[in-house]
Amino acid sequence: MKSIHLIAPSGASLDTRSPLAGIEWLKQQGIAIQNEACVGRVMQRFAGTDAERLAEINHLQKIAPDNLVMVMRGGYGIHRLLPDIEWNAIAKAVNSGLQICGHSDFTTFQLALFAKAGAVTLAGPMLNFDFGRQDEQGNVIAPNSFMWKHFLQAMEERTVDCTVHTVQSHLGKLATGTLSGILWGGNLTVLAGLVGTTYMPSLGQIQDGILFLEDVNEHPYRIERMLMQLLDSGILASQSAIMLGGFSGYRLFDNDRGYQLESAVELIRSRLPKSIPILTGLPFGHQAEKLTLPVGASVNLTYKPESFSLKATW
Repeated sequence: MKSIHLIAPSGASLDTRSPLAGIEWLKQQGIAIQNEACVGRVMQRFAGTDAERLAEINHLQKIAPDNLVMVMRGGYGIHRLLPDIEWNAIAKAVNSGLQICGHSDFTTFQLALFAKAGAVTLAGPMLNFDFGRQDEQGNVIAPNSFMWKHFLQAMEERTVDCTVHTVQSHLGKLATGTLSGILWGGNLTVLAGLVGTTYMPSLGQIQDGILFLEDVNEHPYRIERMLMQLLDSGILASQSAIMLGGFSGYRLFDNDRGYQLESAVELIRSRLPKSIPILTGLPFGHQAEKLTLPVGASVNLTYKPESFSLKATW
């Protein structure tokens, strides 16, 4: 990976230092950065006007395939652009070798590109949080070593190979298993908002798939409500496995009276066919330690009570 082409398709940067710190760190690794100016765009809460952000996304079809495209940050904004994105042209660039990486609000683009054109993108690190993090005093924090290792592996080898050593309490009928399927998913709130639209992968595309989910700043009851939507729409029951990543940034209240995220997972487990394992502890989400995952690629998953392993080449 010699060059990263930045895009800012969603929210404007919350501060000026994070994107610049991320750019500086990447340059120190010998990586050339293209389209730096996008990190400074602001229009209301968005990283530029709709027209600017749409043009930047549609320009991806013209980027050389030896580049990596990286999103600056999430927030909200891509949903406004969906009708005018040139999906097939971008998918052609991806199929020629271009890799596009991001998460959070970028889940909108990733699922829509897969739905419209079947192209594989990468759910992984973004510029601001993963490469330009700061502590409470404003000092720059070095990127997480686990994240960087798996990011490079995805970029240079187009593989993911990781074993997660976490006790699994929601496996269902089988305590051990090996399966394969299309990996898909991302941010739960974004994904739930696409249900019933043409930007959601069809049941035919995701049948017997491996669904991964994460979210931030969502109380467990909201997480449960969205999971119930996916359950009642038939999506969860059509999967071979469900992997839950990080659900961070929320706070519980006195009137929860013991209700917590585990309560939501237990309810979904009780209503989901027991043949479908729910795996927890996937290192992915709004957290420093994260994998880079190929959305739309076939992956192999092996699980047992104390761990699970995920492998893929694309």
